[in-house]
Amino acid sequence: MRTAKRVVLWPIAALLAATLLYFLAAWVGSSIPRNSGWTEPSTGVEIMVEDNGVHTAIIMPLVSEQVDWRAHFPLTDLARPDAGYTHVSVSWGEHNVFLNTPTWADLSLSTALGAATGGDVLTHAAFYVRPAASPSHRRLTISEETYARLVEAVLKRSQTGGEKRALPGYAAYDAFYPAPGTYHLGNTCNQFVSDALAEAGIRTGWWTPMAGGVMKWVPLPPE
Repeated sequence: MRTAKRVVLWPIAALLAATLLYFLAAWVGSSIPRNSGWTEPSTGVEIMVEDNGVHTAIIMPLVSEQVDWRAHFPLTDLARPDAGYTHVSVSWGEHNVFLNTPTWADLSLSTALGAATGGDVLTHAAFYVRPAASPSHRRLTISEETYARLVEAVLKRSQTGGEKRALPGYAAYDAFYPAPGTYHLGNTCNQFVSDALAEAGIRTGWWTPMAGGVMKWVPLPPE
């Protein structure tokens, strides 16, 4: 009887220990800064870091001197292309999670396990009209040069080369695109965001598998 209990309890204990170690490592890794000397300039290009509690994204002006995002994510790929969009939100995620979970209630165990162990990546492009600052949409001002580097970093992570094949989004204002890379527990949607920010020279955490690890480096808007 004791042997049977051990056979059942040991895997459970090992899973709990591994989970705790993962969250501890994520907290430690996200607390180690990259580009620790970076400071926010008083003028420049205004971007946002978006957070829904689980998933983060980078919001950028739709058109600027550095890039016209419509050339990379055409408005004609949207069900509603003529809404007067001013900004685009770009994020990354695992193929099946993005396509099969329009809400977190739709996330199945098999889809989650597949993403955790390795899956293909999609870019999600969502278009907004004058997004307002809030705790979940935090503004950052960056220099023109920094924004140019951010554009390069985002494009590198969101373009597969060749003809871009859009997949329908969740609503009339968004779409998905195949992207390079592999999604897994060590390389999540939030790590994609912090890697792009870091490559541009912006201060962020070293390893940020969870949304909080990204957002802790972006100041809340004033009340």
